[in-house]
Amino acid sequence: MPSRRNLIAASLATLSVAAAPAAAEEPLNAVTTVGMIADVVANIGGECVSSTALMGPGVDPHLYQATARDVRTFQTADVIFYSGYHLEGQLGDVLERLSQRIPTIAVSETAIPKNEIIHVDNGYGLDPHVWMDPGLWAKTVPVIAGKLAELRPDCAGTINANAAAYGEQLAALDDWAEKSVASIDNGHRVLVTAHDAFNYFGRAYGIEVSGIQGISTESEAGVADIRDVADMVAERGVPAIFVESTINPRTIQAVVDAASRQGHRIEIGAELYSDAMGEKGTAGGTYIGMIYENTYNITRALGGTPPPLPEALSGWAEQWDLAIAGE
Repeated sequence: MPSRRNLIAASLATLSVAAAPAAAEEPLNAVTTVGMIADVVANIGGECVSSTALMGPGVDPHLYQATARDVRTFQTADVIFYSGYHLEGQLGDVLERLSQRIPTIAVSETAIPKNEIIHVDNGYGLDPHVWMDPGLWAKTVPVIAGKLAELRPDCAGTINANAAAYGEQLAALDDWAEKSVASIDNGHRVLVTAHDAFNYFGRAYGIEVSGIQGISTESEAGVADIRDVADMVAERGVPAIFVESTINPRTIQAVVDAASRQGHRIEIGAELYSDAMGEKGTAGGTYIGMIYENTYNITRALGGTPPPLPEALSGWAEQWDLAIAGE
């Protein structure tokens, strides 16, 4: 059976790797909804494309409501990229109207077929957090590259070469994350977070995921939800649970308190990125850094040891002054 890494490479094989000079004209103005897409666009487009994310660090896309300024930003775009699968639920009508006159692409819906989407009971029936699996997210690379090359044909060689190189980085990241999680003892391979944003991560790397709040942050965690999770972590001796950068930590603290009353001490692990990346200008403010920091922190907090980073990520690691090592 082909490895995940080989499947990623195969999906990118159709991209040309011939380089071409950057366009002399103004960069293509690409506007995206979330930072995870904006970072892919920036890595692929290079100097040919200007990539802007509407939602920054700490912003919850499930609850986001467009302002008049946001609509104006969209209206100035040459192309709009969004995730789809109801991630940007309240922006759906705005994006539908804009699609009638501006190229507008739902990258997750276009790249990832429904039979690879996790089905859940959240009102929509679909889990939109596909970027949590780098192997799956890599499928958006040819979709984005194809549209950028179509709109900037004189940059097509550069765009496709960048896409191929970035795809190799995602394949290496996927392999490293799989090995990291595998280092956690089976009994402690349980990831507890405030809401269910990590199901794709769990499916990809064989770690059980438990979200207190459900898939969308539109729902609220109840007393019974908190009690059930506290019972589970106490019974299984889970050493740590995690807060998220876009979610109020009060439900996580409530689980810690409830577990403590049962005599089980549990740590709150490092803050994880779920629906948004970290601050611009930091490693966590990139998609690769988001997955790297999440995986590293989950692995260490649950008792595992991340392996050295692969050579394919050396350029990215050097950019952020990170050693090519798990420590």
